[in-house]
Amino acid sequence: MTDISKPAHPKLDRSTLRRLPRGIWALGFVSLWMDISSEMIHALLPVYLVTYMGASMVTVGFIEGLAEAIAAITKVFSGALSDWLGKRKILAVIGYGLAAATKPIFPLAPTIGWLIGARFIDRVGKGIRGAPRDALIADISPADLRGASFGMRQALDTVGAFLGPVIAVVLMWMTADNIPLVFWFAVIPGGVAVLLLVTLVPEPGRPADLPTVKSPLSLQELKRLGGAFWWVVGVASVFTLARFSEAFLILKAHAEGAPTGLIPLVLVVMNIFYAFAAYPAGVLSDNGTRLRVLAFGMGLLILADLVFVLVPGLAGVFIGLAIWGVHMGFTQGVFSSLVADTAPVELRGTAFGMLNLMTGVMILLASVIAGVLWDKVGPQGTFLAGAALATLALFGLIPLRRVLHRKNANQDDADNT
Repeated sequence: MTDISKPAHPKLDRSTLRRLPRGIWALGFVSLWMDISSEMIHALLPVYLVTYMGASMVTVGFIEGLAEAIAAITKVFSGALSDWLGKRKILAVIGYGLAAATKPIFPLAPTIGWLIGARFIDRVGKGIRGAPRDALIADISPADLRGASFGMRQALDTVGAFLGPVIAVVLMWMTADNIPLVFWFAVIPGGVAVLLLVTLVPEPGRPADLPTVKSPLSLQELKRLGGAFWWVVGVASVFTLARFSEAFLILKAHAEGAPTGLIPLVLVVMNIFYAFAAYPAGVLSDNGTRLRVLAFGMGLLILADLVFVLVPGLAGVFIGLAIWGVHMGFTQGVFSSLVADTAPVELRGTAFGMLNLMTGVMILLASVIAGVLWDKVGPQGTFLAGAALATLALFGLIPLRRVLHRKNANQDDADNT
């Protein structure tokens, strides 16, 4: 299967790591520190909502899904704005800065309404930074290292995602399960992330021959994104519908008897496997096998859901978490690489924004459905529904493969004329 960007077959060795641009490494460490901050809170928030605030499972699903949907909607406008401005970094700084500034709201929140507000503001920050950051990665990474670049950024991001819960576990032990105090500690790494972004990440110059974009979200410009791009978005949307909020993984572990103080280990296990898989998966996808890597990741999600249903107790939970983490590594960066492959350079911000809009709407719907199924049928209903939808997304790769080959052939014809 030939990738449309025609990569030069990178390998899993030090030479590939050395070829990654400095900006990719810097953005990776920015993500690492912000994820430490966010995941210290996220690892404890579902249990905090249910145990301390008296929220229902549907409420948890709604809050988590709404938070991600807000981030996705914001990404559309920030991505389009970055295309219009021709600059990415300033929007990333605003987004990360806003997220860092709102972290103190979590320990101060006296009601569920305050927590919803905190998640809302935090996700607006995520939305502002997301699409411009991803477009920035696509701009500064060589075409033959695109998958590796997204994979490395994702791997470092995920290292932060499992360090955050580990730190939360230690702090829960040290503070006798004082969740608000743990939330206060999460303020520090958020500030470090913003400092690194401001000082170490460059803003690349805009090529002189690159067309300007006056109305990125106009129908004319959205059509210019092309059929291949919209097929990628369609498959990603269905797949996201199968991948409900990770809050339900935490609640599954809690339902199987995991002690409250050890709940953050749920995300630690998942993110360790995610971090180890993300970079190798990105390198493999650069070898002309993006869709094969993606298909493997989708199959792993189906397997993880079935393990959660069929294997009882905490053993089943942690086996399922490990598989879930590897599936994330084999899918998230690859979808980003496909967007960068298929979208015009001058519309990359808009392209990543549209991808995140569609997947954000789906994660809202998926999380609400998961909460309803959990309350009405039980965890088995939630995970079986996820497996069925992941199977549907897997079949969607068949027409996507044809579209990508057709685009590749048309590009070859244009290059030869």
